[in-house]
Amino acid sequence: MELALTIGAIAIAAVVFFWLLDFLKDTVKAAFIVGLFLLGLWLAFGIGPSQVWETIRGWLPDFLIGEGT
Repeated sequence: MELALTIGAIAIAAVVFFWLLDFLKDTVKAAFIVGLFLLGLWLAFGIGPSQVWETIRGWLPDFLIGEGT
């Protein structure tokens, strides 16, 4: 019984570990791509990250950004 429990726990830990690695890899990849886009906008057009952020905030509904509270 203990052997089955140990093997099950190791299998679940391995699944969670590899899921976490995939998640971190995808997160770093997305951050790198966003960084490249921001760098490209800055170098090509002189548009900084704050200008991009203000444009995105303008698209969001007020309840998501917490204005007026």
